Amino acid sequence: MKAVLIILLSLTAGYVDAAGFLALHGLFTTHVTGNFVTLGGAIAFGTTGALAKLLALPLFCVVILAARLVGIALDRRGWPALRIMFALQAALLSLGAGFAAKFGPFPDGDAWPALATGGALVSAMAIQNAIHRVRLTSLPPSTVMTGATTQAMVDIADLMRGIGPEKRAAAKKRLGPALISIAAFAVGCGAGALAYTMFRDLCFVAAPVTVIAALVVEATSKSATAQPATA
Repeated sequence: MKAVLIILLSLTAGYVDAAGFLALHGLFTTHVTGNFVTLGGAIAFGTTGALAKLLALPLFCVVILAARLVGIALDRRGWPALRIMFALQAALLSLGAGFAAKFGPFPDGDAWPALATGGALVSAMAIQNAIHRVRLTSLPPSTVMTGATTQAMVDIADLMRGIGPEKRAAAKKRLGPALISIAAFAVGCGAGALAYTMFRDLCFVAAPVTVIAALVVEATSKSATAQPATA
């Protein structure tokens, strides 16, 4: 079940990031620090979307903060915080998909329809980032592949050079899930780009489906994948 969860979350992250980048004038919705680069490009070339990129990081931070505080409150009440977080993420992705379907395409990336769509998608992916950091700590990241790729290459190098049995077992344990996450993210990026070329702004309709599937997998899984937050 853990492998299925990794695949679904990584597919979602890659899909939303690629589709959002294409539909919203270079806005990164999943790893928002990339917007610093595209913001510089928008300013340098005078293209649209600078405001959306400027607002993405503070919005991301606010949602992470809120997700953490809400998660702690849910834990204290004994409510299924992880499932509620997945449901909130799916709702935000659905909201973004609805905005995109109604108001897209977006000739002006700084007009309110584009800002609302991007804001909903950024908020949804901020929740997924928070989920990984607090509740799915045993799984590799599904949203930022730089660290996962670096760790995978380090583990491969260590396995090649011959390390002790304990370190070798730990490297093997990390490597498989990390490679699955990287591959699923890449497939998600390709799928998001293809869906955008075929369906344009209707492509975002697929995003909440994979998150709902992840919610179902987590809810039916007998393995304890979630790590409760500490108050």
